[in-house]
Amino acid sequence: MTDRELFARLIRCEAEGEGEAGMKAVATVVMNRVHVSGGEYLRTGQGNLRRVIEQPYQFTCFLTEVYGQVNPQNVYNIPAEQIHFEVADWALSGNILPDVAPCLWYYNPFSPVCEDIFPRNGSGSYFNRIAQHCFYEPTPLYYQT
Repeated sequence: MTDRELFARLIRCEAEGEGEAGMKAVATVVMNRVHVSGGEYLRTGQGNLRRVIEQPYQFTCFLTEVYGQVNPQNVYNIPAEQIHFEVADWALSGNILPDVAPCLWYYNPFSPVCEDIFPRNGSGSYFNRIAQHCFYEPTPLYYQT
């Protein structure tokens, strides 16, 4: 599977139900991790899209099992469609969604309220919400990871 296809599958799996803006927001976060100037994602991803996407425990869509149950919604089972390739190409061309421009994380809290801090170590602070996902920008603590 090419990096482009893997990215398109990730976009579909993580944000298909979030509309085009939600998919572009997720794609922006992934590319932000690729281009980040320091911290964990620079150290582990080294500016490589595949390394960023495949970093363990970052995306539920890469887990074949979640909470001891089979996860049928994963990048291995869900092929990308044209819209997902279009969003991937949009992001790979250097575009970003301004609504999440600095963000390195997102998650769906399954509630109307976004937490102030994510992940739990305090390296991200709430920035914006798009559809069901909350988006977080790095704090100074992130650059120490």
